[in-house]
Amino acid sequence: MFVTSLELTDFRNYAEASLQLTSGVTVFVGSNGQGKTNLVEALEYLSTASSHRVSSIVPLIRAGEESAIVRARVQASADDDREILLELEIARGRANVARLNRAPLARPRDIVGMLRTVVFSPMDIAIVRGDPSDRRDWLDSLVITRWPRMVGVRQDLDRVLKQRNALLKGMAGRSFVPTGGDEEITLSVWNDQLATIGAELLHARLDTLTDVRPFAQAAYEAIAPVNNQISAEYKTSIRLDGVAEAEDVRAALKERLLEAMEESRDEEVRRGVTLIGPQRDDVTLSIGELPAKGYASHGESWSLALSLRLGGFELVRDDGVEPVLVLDDVFAELDSSRRERLAGAIGHAEQVLITAAVGSDVPDFPSERRFHVEAGTVGPSVGG
Repeated sequence: MFVTSLELTDFRNYAEASLQLTSGVTVFVGSNGQGKTNLVEALEYLSTASSHRVSSIVPLIRAGEESAIVRARVQASADDDREILLELEIARGRANVARLNRAPLARPRDIVGMLRTVVFSPMDIAIVRGDPSDRRDWLDSLVITRWPRMVGVRQDLDRVLKQRNALLKGMAGRSFVPTGGDEEITLSVWNDQLATIGAELLHARLDTLTDVRPFAQAAYEAIAPVNNQISAEYKTSIRLDGVAEAEDVRAALKERLLEAMEESRDEEVRRGVTLIGPQRDDVTLSIGELPAKGYASHGESWSLALSLRLGGFELVRDDGVEPVLVLDDVFAELDSSRRERLAGAIGHAEQVLITAAVGSDVPDFPSERRFHVEAGTVGPSVGG
């Protein structure tokens, strides 16, 4: 799939913008703060209902306005001219409104997955150097790109954790002896919901991490000239031995989660917080024999983070979907040899959108189009 048109109203620094796009490589060049990243962020938000830059919708809406609109026309493929029109209205103080071919969808999240994107940005170095939450977010973004319904599972997990933590906080500091009372019954209900939802997300994460490893390894070998063996291992608080061989993997994972919650019950009550579940897991990344975090150089960290994103891109393609690949200000962080290797690795993508502060940082691509972005306006193509 690829985007053929993008329209913005009151999104970030754009009062109005209308842009025609094609398959292949498109480069947006502009100084920092002019709005080039805002263009690709708009497509990411339309694709995932989230942004790699902010967690709140407030910065997405132009100052002084109450709502913003992102609208894009998406073509099925270069060989299939069927198109859909996607629209998302982002509003202050009320629910977003999503539309497909101008007809409202029942829930804003129903638009997720109609456009698939894989986004890499300078912030992604946190996948390697940041907290466990950064690695969970990377893996979950890939899970949702593969199976868009998982965005609802993530939302359900957040809801259950909020309720369970509120209950535990109310019980915190007490000596909890099971008596069959209301709190025990309520905790049992939340335990079952957390285990059910957690098992579904954990199953998707484990499958996706297993599937993405070979693609990430191939991408790293293409980018890094030496010491190019990487690994990614899932780290969780529950036992995983024998789960993969179970007849019903989700049921086995749910049982392990329930067992772990029972074992941690007293500690959870004392501390007033949920200690078990996928919200506390991590992914251990290594280069060669050493863990990447704390040992990898800046260049190695960049190459690893990029390889994980490119590996995810290739995995989605292997699933039969052609996502839009977005490289947001990435080339400036790479040396010349890595730039050329990266350019070679993405040349087969159906649509690549690249942003850069300096046009010369981006290698030339055959038949590429370049646009100049300044002060919230997208100028005529430059140099192709």
